[in-house]
Amino acid sequence: MTMTSAPGVVPRHSRSSRRGSGGSKIVYHAVGIVGELLITLGVLVLAFLVWQLWWTDVEGNRAQAEVIESLPWEPPPATTDDSGPVIAEPRRDEPPVIAEPDHAVMFATLQVPRWEGEPERPISQGVDRPTVLDVLGIGHYPETAMPGAVGNFALAGHRTTYGKPFNRVAELQEGDPIVVRTADTWYVYRATSSAIVTPQDVDVIAPAPGQPGVEPTERTITLTTCHPMFSARERYIVHGVLDYWAPVADGTPAELLGGA
Repeated sequence: MTMTSAPGVVPRHSRSSRRGSGGSKIVYHAVGIVGELLITLGVLVLAFLVWQLWWTDVEGNRAQAEVIESLPWEPPPATTDDSGPVIAEPRRDEPPVIAEPDHAVMFATLQVPRWEGEPERPISQGVDRPTVLDVLGIGHYPETAMPGAVGNFALAGHRTTYGKPFNRVAELQEGDPIVVRTADTWYVYRATSSAIVTPQDVDVIAPAPGQPGVEPTERTITLTTCHPMFSARERYIVHGVLDYWAPVADGTPAELLGGA
């Protein structure tokens, strides 16, 4: 005899099968939602990285180039009567020194021949990110020396993002020229040393670098930037000393024309 279920009663195995099917659908639906959220999150992270690592460089380079192009400075004489370049004669007497400007005012430019292919970069007063480093390029530490002055002309700049003006700082070698220009004067510094320090080691921008409280006797320059790449854990430091100065009206430093 064949056994049959009572009318209207669903066999136990059928009820269990339906519950299992419903639970699986819920799990699959939840997994799908989580997957979509993770994909969305991944897209957002990727978009942020593209903006941070690429687009800020595009904007930074463009903005800094516009600053340079807008300068009302007279260019140095380009050629002599025989069409050769006009090389400025080095001077090692007392150089002219301009007054410290107001915050975020651009007052000088920097060029480093070792960084072949890198553009001339503006230098502005201040080192905060929103109004100087992120938008104007290189910043000058307030109350440190101005170009050519006895003391420490201390600068900060990004190593990555926002035009990354100090991206190639680790390439500098002892003796390399670091050329600063104001409206009327060239200042040619030479790299003397480099170091990696913590952010708390502020003595590197002291008037006599690394010697807090000591009266300076040299005309020095210090470049500071983050280290390692994509991290602010440490600082990469390059020190230099003034080699010579020259009036812009006398020509261009040989170092910018392929000379040593």
